[in-house]
Amino acid sequence: MNRASFVTQYHIMNRCSFCQGNPLYEAYHDLEWGSPQTNDQKLFESLVLETFQAGLNWLTILKKRTAFRTAFDDFDIEKVADYSPERIGELLENPEIIRNRAKIESAVTNARAALTVQREYGSLANYLWGFTDYQVIHNAHSSAEEIPSKSELSIRLSKSLKAKGFSFTGPVVMYAFLQANGFINDHTTDCDLYASRKEVRQVTL
Repeated sequence: MNRASFVTQYHIMNRCSFCQGNPLYEAYHDLEWGSPQTNDQKLFESLVLETFQAGLNWLTILKKRTAFRTAFDDFDIEKVADYSPERIGELLENPEIIRNRAKIESAVTNARAALTVQREYGSLANYLWGFTDYQVIHNAHSSAEEIPSKSELSIRLSKSLKAKGFSFTGPVVMYAFLQANGFINDHTTDCDLYASRKEVRQVTL
């Protein structure tokens, strides 16, 4: 059962505390956060948005996500990798997104690095899921306060990404990325989605 059908059939009564009180955040939590992602374009989108989120809060990014998708060609990796200095200049003039030159340039750099990874590993997903041996890591935190900001895995992934030419992918950013894309199940144990997430043990690419 996928996340969408689960939420359609069962009313979510208890959620992780970080999303409570905002309908947009709650929908993201219910339908996306922690759901194992294997699509390269979606993984790249998440990677870019996590880098833009650094120093801000995720709700700010969620509110601008549609604008980001429009501005960055739906995060088509090949298209973003081909952005020219003129295209970057256009993005810097776009008031609908976060106009940070370093982060915009990082998105282009990371798209080019992602293409290299795809050629080497067959897909970005294959490379990333290889860090967990294609297994979902299930934690059992009872509260948000127990959840770390980084881990041995995020540190190892960050070092590998840096070596492959990625930027703005430090251990804290990568831990958030791993949580969001279901490599790590960090739904707290009192969240209604914790049990359903535990049913997913392994991904198949």
